[in-house]
Amino acid sequence: MSQSASQKRIDPETISSNDKVRPFGFRDKIGYMFGDFGNDFFFILVSSFLMVYYTDIYGISAAFVGVLFLVARLWDAIADVTWGRFIDTRKPSKHGKFKPWIFRMSFPLVISGVLMFVHIPGMSNGFYEAYAFVTYILWGTLYSTVNIPYGSMASVITNDPIERTSLSTYRTMGAMLASLIINAVGPVLIFADNKASADGFLMAAVIFGILSYACYLACYKFTTERIVLEENESKAKLGQTIKGLLKNKPLISILGASLIFMMSTMLIGSVNVYLFKDYFSNTAALSIVGIIQSLAVFIAIPLVKPLVNKFGKKETTSIGMLLAAVVYIFLFFLPNLSTTQYIALAAIGMFGYAFFNTMIWAFVTDVIDYHELLTGLREDGTVYSFYSFARKVGQAIAGGIGGIAITAIGYEAGREVQTEGTLEGIYALATIVPGVIYLLIFLLLVFLYPLTKQRMKQLSIDLTEQRKNRR
Repeated sequence: MSQSASQKRIDPETISSNDKVRPFGFRDKIGYMFGDFGNDFFFILVSSFLMVYYTDIYGISAAFVGVLFLVARLWDAIADVTWGRFIDTRKPSKHGKFKPWIFRMSFPLVISGVLMFVHIPGMSNGFYEAYAFVTYILWGTLYSTVNIPYGSMASVITNDPIERTSLSTYRTMGAMLASLIINAVGPVLIFADNKASADGFLMAAVIFGILSYACYLACYKFTTERIVLEENESKAKLGQTIKGLLKNKPLISILGASLIFMMSTMLIGSVNVYLFKDYFSNTAALSIVGIIQSLAVFIAIPLVKPLVNKFGKKETTSIGMLLAAVVYIFLFFLPNLSTTQYIALAAIGMFGYAFFNTMIWAFVTDVIDYHELLTGLREDGTVYSFYSFARKVGQAIAGGIGGIAITAIGYEAGREVQTEGTLEGIYALATIVPGVIYLLIFLLLVFLYPLTKQRMKQLSIDLTEQRKNRR
């Protein structure tokens, strides 16, 4: 184990000001929930409606928007790592290492989000393309300056693996609440007479921006960083850090599982539109599916902590993914289901993968601890940003998967009724493909991810001993 970066462990019950720190509790969980609540007011608004805004309000071609999104995701990946590394080279303030950056950067982030939805009438197409490019890239860069410290902060709020699972659960709850609000209220604000409204988009951006900033302030106010490490003299070299990351088997395996899961989620999101529009001829069911996906997460949330406490994160998540795999593969062999029957069975699969979706951030805090044990370096921001970097690259690559897959099965836009072969292809994309992917994630977790419940207990003991020796 390398310990070239001389570090001093500070008692987690005190901070640099030597004031007594309140114990970890419900206030921290609510505060951490507000962080992703704030993140997703804009993130989901952008993910769901920005393309419509660019094409219908600015008149930009969908092809240009696709290129913009691809470039932005790759740039965001670089920004994530750069910002994570920057934070890890700064000395913590009396309020902690990560919280101050959420406080400093959240207001500029919200302002940049509103600027994306400003429409100046009568400008040229080139102006709108340039304005979209600059404001979207700016928003993405500022998003990194808030999201990276927010995600990294979970590892220093508590060192209890079970309570970290609670933080991950509450983070997911915040995202789901934002999703419900955006999907329920957003269309009412941004569409008028079934058409995109420039004034409606701006109003939505301002309203959600105010709510977002209020959530960030609540996150800053209610959370407390307890695990504090101060650098004495030397800083870890980037090469040494990367070497440690590449040796971090838990990080690499959970990264692979997360990337595959994300690609499956994007594929299902794209294919479901065609599944219910063309295969089931029932687009109204899409809203029901969206609600059920959120409900599946909310049903799983109260079960997460007791299950993890008894069985462990790896074990609980693995069973959930196996359940999802079995359900979707089973659906493939039942092609003559009604819409209601299909949704009822798919809901069981959604419940299964909801556990992975809920606990993924807790996995990340565990691999941050493993990185410290492996290298002797506490680099929360760098490890989290490396994870975020890979996800952003995956998003960039996976962005076109849905369109490519739909084209590959022979879908013809504008055709009244698709061919039988195309309809069968759509059903296969919606069932057997995610089923196989979920099975692969199950195998990755079982055979490659090494941090079982018992290993996590030992990791905590070993890390405590190592920190004592570094004092």
